[in-house]
Amino acid sequence: MSTSAPSYETVRFDLADGVATVTLNRPEVLNAFDQRMLDEFADVWKRCRLDDDVRVVVLRAAGERAFSTGVDRKAGRDRHPNPWSADDPGFFLGAKQNRVWKPLIAAVHGMCAGGAFYWINEADVVICSEDATFFDPHTTYGMLSALEPAGLARRIPLGEAMRIALFGLDERMGAQRAYSIGLVSEVVPGGQAELWERAHVLALRLAEKPPLAIQGTVKAVWDSLSMSPHAAREVPLVYPQLANPMSQTEFSSGGARPKPEIR
Repeated sequence: MSTSAPSYETVRFDLADGVATVTLNRPEVLNAFDQRMLDEFADVWKRCRLDDDVRVVVLRAAGERAFSTGVDRKAGRDRHPNPWSADDPGFFLGAKQNRVWKPLIAAVHGMCAGGAFYWINEADVVICSEDATFFDPHTTYGMLSALEPAGLARRIPLGEAMRIALFGLDERMGAQRAYSIGLVSEVVPGGQAELWERAHVLALRLAEKPPLAIQGTVKAVWDSLSMSPHAAREVPLVYPQLANPMSQTEFSSGGARPKPEIR
């Protein structure tokens, strides 16, 4: 069964076999986000969180040139005049900030810049094509870069996050460098088509597993990141005690375990 949400203007949403495929769909502006996309992503994440038919989310982007170049500087976004009342784009774009514990696979091709890291920083698995490049242009335009590198610093070495944040448009990180520092876990040979196919294969593998076990694993790991070492040992202990009795399954005597892929 496959369903779609035609009401969205800036993204495409398709659901089939437990996999929600969300495609950034503003290729004419390199998939930069405006207020419309922010609002639509808030709805997308709500749907993913509440719909148990969604077991895994794949995030990808239309067009050949870019995954996303961050905020649309021409269209802009709505800002509250009181800075202490303003919402950050991450409140709309971040899967974890929207309490989505279904695993998120980000498939990156082309340019991934600036505010695009809101998605990358909260993804569980990030893969990219050979043409992917990662950079943050804020400082080149005289803008402070804060939340994007702060999120990156939890995924990659601090020095690498700082270098991306400080050097702006002077440097771009290539796919192999991103792999070597752990920003992505796989570089897919080929282009966008091969990348999308690989992301779908990975998503189907996760969709076939018991959903409570998968989602509880995601939540336990992410919750532990904001805890002290002691709390990170004690608090997540409750999660398997809660979910395991509800989700444990066994292979039948006639069944066979899937052959693991060596990577």
